[in-house]
Amino acid sequence: MRVYTGEHIRNVAVLGHGACGKTALVDALAFVAGTTKRHGSVKDGTALTDYTPDEIERKYSISLGLAYAEWMDTKINFIDTPGYLDFAGDAVAGVWAADAGLIVVSATGSVEVGTEQVFQYCEDRGLPCMFYVSLMDKEHASFNRVVDDIKSKLTAKVVPVEVPIGEGSDFRGIVNLITGKALLFKKGTKTGESDEAPPPPELKAQVEQYTQNLIETVATTNDALLERYLAGETIAKDDLVRAMHLGVDNGELVPLLCGSAELTYGSRVLLTELVELMPAPTERPAIEVKTWGEMKPIVLTAKDDGPFVAQVFKTVSEPHVGDVTYFRVISGVVANGAEVFNAPRDSMEKLNHLSVGLGKDRIEVPSLHAGDIGVVAKLRNTHTDDTLSTAAVPVALPRIPFPDLIITLSIDVKTRGEEDKLSTGLHRLSEEDPTFHSEFNPELGQTLVRGRGERHLEIIAGRLARKFGVHSTLGKPKVAYRETLKGKAEGQGKHKKQSGGRGQYGDCWIRVAPLPRGSGFQFVDEIVGGVIPRQYIPAVEKGIIDALPKGPVAGYPMVDIKVELYDGSYHDVDSNEMSFKMAGILAFRNVTPHARPILLEPIAEVEALTPDEHLGAVMGDLSSRRGKILGSEPNGKLTKLKALVPEAELDRYATALHSVTHGRGTYRQKFHGYQEAPPEVTAKVVEAHKKELEAAEKK
Repeated sequence: MRVYTGEHIRNVAVLGHGACGKTALVDALAFVAGTTKRHGSVKDGTALTDYTPDEIERKYSISLGLAYAEWMDTKINFIDTPGYLDFAGDAVAGVWAADAGLIVVSATGSVEVGTEQVFQYCEDRGLPCMFYVSLMDKEHASFNRVVDDIKSKLTAKVVPVEVPIGEGSDFRGIVNLITGKALLFKKGTKTGESDEAPPPPELKAQVEQYTQNLIETVATTNDALLERYLAGETIAKDDLVRAMHLGVDNGELVPLLCGSAELTYGSRVLLTELVELMPAPTERPAIEVKTWGEMKPIVLTAKDDGPFVAQVFKTVSEPHVGDVTYFRVISGVVANGAEVFNAPRDSMEKLNHLSVGLGKDRIEVPSLHAGDIGVVAKLRNTHTDDTLSTAAVPVALPRIPFPDLIITLSIDVKTRGEEDKLSTGLHRLSEEDPTFHSEFNPELGQTLVRGRGERHLEIIAGRLARKFGVHSTLGKPKVAYRETLKGKAEGQGKHKKQSGGRGQYGDCWIRVAPLPRGSGFQFVDEIVGGVIPRQYIPAVEKGIIDALPKGPVAGYPMVDIKVELYDGSYHDVDSNEMSFKMAGILAFRNVTPHARPILLEPIAEVEALTPDEHLGAVMGDLSSRRGKILGSEPNGKLTKLKALVPEAELDRYATALHSVTHGRGTYRQKFHGYQEAPPEVTAKVVEAHKKELEAAEKK
């Protein structure tokens, strides 16, 4: 295919709530432009950018996909992103790699939680946007409802550029407000062909209203245009388009178009407006960074004569291929087969078979210019969020702000002996997906996986089975309880063993007492008169430390305890360090049950973000989880609610919050500390511990 320079490229992240029609739209645009020869369908599993087994089976996007359309001497790179919040990491990555956002809003569903989220991503990134009202041919479609919803919930800067002719099954055309012409689509059209006609009389008032609004909005972004408008002059189409282009790039207005991807209605106009109104990479702001190591300031722009710098925004592991790397060229030109430098990893990489992405296919190209998006396979030591540059000008770009991980589950193999394969697979998947993390917790004896939601982790488990042959189960993670004391006690620990010849003898007396929360463990030597020789006192301390991990309540580690060693005895021949270590263990186990031991449960500090109308429901839900509400405060359009909640009560909380807020609530949590568990909780934990011991004995 042809190689394009920056001014002839548009990088567009296609964003929106799940099931709003993003993937179908990308497929239709590529087909209408002639990039692909087949008009695919999400329902049939043939959509261009939904090609993985998971996506075909579930019929929604899980990972971002790449496609392109060549239109009006321009290459439009489409980054098709997932709509569900579980996979928001790829939506953020898509926004980071793009120069503009095409936000798809369903004509039947209007603005939803995912729409709000992706619009916020674009706002945070300073990305120019365009709205596209999809599914205009479906039952209950309402163009005006969507426009009003966008104005009230997202931005007042939205400006319709088109008005639909008919809605639902009657949708048959659009009126383009820039040209003033109606486009009537031909029934059975494959690629969105249409006939021009005057706007229908029944739409005259609406067209006039929206046209006036469009011209007034555009004119206010350009002083010269405003003077001409106020003087009553007719503004030519080319002048209007140029002003709109600048207004979009500056964030002063957000155009809105409409159509049906399934019928390809409106696809040609959308392609044209993406070229005319969206900014090229060369028009976007420069990036100020510092070179790796020497920390010299450098300004990067999308120009071919700059140093080569590219950012990796996605890594995919493909069967029989290995890792496939998606990257955006920030500056400079790179040729097929070039050697580049990954500065933070101190690694050279060779870009063999340099390509552009088209769904599951890769189209090889001789080079990529500044601003373009490329794909390369089999890099040795490069992962998502890495920067590729040159050894002469090594650079590390700011990292992509991937969203927080919000759910933790345990994972275990179904077949014994596959633990190593599980570990390898999880490691590979975490390199592929920055919003997924795994670790083995030795205290709990569990492998824990963290992600964006239950659906996200279920997909991970499915990939483990398909890619690595590891069948696993997801479960509730154990809770890292602790134990401590509320009272004081003292007693003896004696280890005496005689089996012929030299025996073993160690005898110590200890006092135990609680310490303030967070103090840890304190050992005090109160031995006087040499009742225990000095060389054996460290052995007693070591024995007590070895006994700390299994408390008397339910076998959890003990904390915040003071132990005084105050008396004991020894044998000239039979005493040794091991004997006194055993004596220390016995003393601790004998004494602590008499010092009012208690169970401590971990407490999390939770920050939940919710719309005001759901604040009461969120507070009620947290209270039912034994949460202590600390207060609330405004946070943009939402309210931030702070609470202290036992970690044991937060299992699957993300799902519950999603339910009570109708998908609009999010939260984050961090460890706060430990506090005494209520008697009923302690009783449940003790009972569960007994059952574990019984099960272990049976094995």
